[in-house]
Amino acid sequence: MTQILNIGIIGSGGIAAAHARAYLDMNDVKIAGVADVIPGKAEEFIKRLGLEGAQAFDDHKDLLELDLDGVSICTPNVAHHRTSVDSLLADKHVLVEKPLAVTLDQGVEMVQVAKQQQKILTVGFQPRYDPNMQAVKDIVRSGELGNVYYAQTGGGRRRGMPGGTFVNKGLAGAGAMADIGCYSLDLVLNALGYPKPLTVSAFTSNHFGTNSIYHPEADKFEVEDFGVAMIRLEGGKVLNFKISWAMHMDSLGPTLFLGTDGGLKLTPAGSGPWSGVWDGGIGSISMYHDINNHHVDTTIPVQTHTIDIFKAKVRDFVVAIKEGKPAPIPGEEILINQAIIDGILRSSEIGKEVDIHIPVI
Repeated sequence: MTQILNIGIIGSGGIAAAHARAYLDMNDVKIAGVADVIPGKAEEFIKRLGLEGAQAFDDHKDLLELDLDGVSICTPNVAHHRTSVDSLLADKHVLVEKPLAVTLDQGVEMVQVAKQQQKILTVGFQPRYDPNMQAVKDIVRSGELGNVYYAQTGGGRRRGMPGGTFVNKGLAGAGAMADIGCYSLDLVLNALGYPKPLTVSAFTSNHFGTNSIYHPEADKFEVEDFGVAMIRLEGGKVLNFKISWAMHMDSLGPTLFLGTDGGLKLTPAGSGPWSGVWDGGIGSISMYHDINNHHVDTTIPVQTHTIDIFKAKVRDFVVAIKEGKPAPIPGEEILINQAIIDGILRSSEIGKEVDIHIPVI
């Protein structure tokens, strides 16, 4: 007989609907309840998506009293920490949407509690399920590039600034860094094996978001829409990171891996003013190396696929719970991602390089 998992969803915005639809496609999952702090919103969500038998709550702690196997955390960024910790302490496995948290300290507590409770804490980076992203990781980790000493990543939208909770610092914590920059960092750090960051020197700005010509909520815009940083990593590696929600430019350049035996260049898929960042797929992969003292450029074919990468990440969470597997995208890894974003914001604020310290957990 198929084991049916009971799942709860905390938060009922747009990303929560994507989680719900993914669960609804599975015959071994039941959505038992939904919680949202706005009265009536969870109930409306349940009705709109046809979640038969699901209960609605205004307080996530009431939801956690149900017999749940796991929860999806789909709240604004500021609530990721508290709802995740409460869920873990209630002995529920957790899939939390990116970014992990708002601050490094919050992320540390989340990982500590998950370890203490022996529960899954996995983070929603669905681009990892793109076979081309996996191919890049395989190439970098294979050693074909030799010692990778430099990486460059990020991306820029010519125009692509969200609004609402995304631009409220009290709810989002950060802007472009937390929204799309975390994807760029995961692309490179995952390929490199998530080396620890040592120092960060950064600059951020919000020239476009605070200008009513470019954003309808300019008077409410409180986060960065652009950032650039130089990050020293353990093992003698350095990462050049840059991200932008809006700019007068077509691109901030490709993602690069420079190694002692070869180099790899990636461009993102998609076109138009909202493209150019790594929240989607890969457009091209090129390798540069030498053969018999000749400079050789090799185009690596981009795989076409029909994988729904969002559903794949949700399914992997379910499988990990059912089969007792580790977290598919461990909080311990994404804590490093969070530490870099935290360091970027601190460095930008004081105008000089800062050290990054991640406690042993």
